[in-house]
Amino acid sequence: MKKTTLLIVAAVVALLAVYCVTTYNSLAKASQSVAAAWANVETQYQRRSDLIPNLVNTVKGYAAHESETLESVVAARAAATSITVDGASMTAEQFSDYVEAQSKVTSALSRLIAVAENYPELKANQNFLELQAQLEGTENRIAVERQRYNDIVKSFNNQVVTFPRNIIAGMFGFGAKEFFSAQQGADVAPVVAF
Repeated sequence: MKKTTLLIVAAVVALLAVYCVTTYNSLAKASQSVAAAWANVETQYQRRSDLIPNLVNTVKGYAAHESETLESVVAARAAATSITVDGASMTAEQFSDYVEAQSKVTSALSRLIAVAENYPELKANQNFLELQAQLEGTENRIAVERQRYNDIVKSFNNQVVTFPRNIIAGMFGFGAKEFFSAQQGADVAPVVAF
């Protein structure tokens, strides 16, 4: 009787150990998927940052007196590229800082494009048109990669918060990841006046 009980206990412990190992491995793989998706987002933001100096130099030739706008774009780019985040271990604060810095770049670029509207010669410049098209394409790529990131984070977070995986996740330090969300004020339609 003792031998049977001991065998049953050993089998249960072995099953629990196998479950823990497979759950840990699943969470580790999911965490790596989140990190890879984050790297893809950063790659697209880097692509945008690489285009900015060319755009600024092109605009500078036509709109030299718009130095404040040009400087704000350069400053926003510098601030955004100074923030480095590890996708596998980023905190909510790091994520928020990164998103805020990229939002400032987007805002500064929007102002720069608006300034360019005042210069018909610039709007007709082939370099400017190509750079503007590349930036628009990059913004679309950023949106796609952010959506993919959110999809992967959702899958990871579902694993981290559901029972009984949440026990294993907590034991090994796997926590829910942050989502990209709409920027503050995005719910308000822009005012268009003619």
